[in-house]
Amino acid sequence: MLYIGCHLSSVKGFENMGKEALEIGANTFQFFTRNPRGGKAKDIDLEDVKRFLKLAEENKFGKLVAHAPYTLNPCSATKKVRDFALMVMEDDMKRMEYIPGNYYNFHPGSHVGQGAEKGIELIVDVLNKIIKPEQSTVILLETMAGKGSEIGGNFEELAAIIDGVHHKDKLGVCMDTCHVSDAGYDIINNPEKVLEEFDKIVGLEKLCALHINDSLNPAGARKDRHARIGEGHLGTEAIARFMKQPALEGLPCVLETPNELDGYAKEIDLLKKAYY
Repeated sequence: MLYIGCHLSSVKGFENMGKEALEIGANTFQFFTRNPRGGKAKDIDLEDVKRFLKLAEENKFGKLVAHAPYTLNPCSATKKVRDFALMVMEDDMKRMEYIPGNYYNFHPGSHVGQGAEKGIELIVDVLNKIIKPEQSTVILLETMAGKGSEIGGNFEELAAIIDGVHHKDKLGVCMDTCHVSDAGYDIINNPEKVLEEFDKIVGLEKLCALHINDSLNPAGARKDRHARIGEGHLGTEAIARFMKQPALEGLPCVLETPNELDGYAKEIDLLKKAYY
């Protein structure tokens, strides 16, 4: 079963996102928990959530992916920045329980000169403070392109974070096709080898979701510039071949390409045809 969707605006609520997803041929989607630059989140509308959950069940939606604000940096050298990340993520964990059993994805952050080891230590500290054994939400570490002092540009760093977290069953990985290619993993020519390496270092059981993006830059560029499907260095065929890997069966595939709804509808149709 292919679960495919895109990033949708949460401004009009969950039911509206569900309806928009259906209009463009999607059966999953991603949304920001709050303004991507941070700040206070909208109050939860319980009736809206109830209507959405009914719609999602009736239409056999896959798991959803919530995305933390881009501004969060749990491994910042500044305590105030780390405290802000902790506060937002703690609040988001409470809010996610209104749509139980889904995913919460975040960028691990940038160590800004402290070194990867210290950055990982700080990320682990934040995660151990926010993860509760009773939560139904699984937090996902996103694979990064490795630009600057980003943490998560290689599988070893993701494994080190997971290794330090107490409740490992509440932590997984979201693999971004643009990011892993930009980081130097050859998903174009040898997706099987990339997944074998991920399995050896992190464990395929930890791979929970995919961001499906083409890349404006060649493999290993460490740039992180998304392109529309088929308009970048990966190409439609390579992306579809990656998505069809048996190990990825049933994972939510979320488009984050530079598009509006009609563009996403075309990309979803394109990938469905290439997939099947």
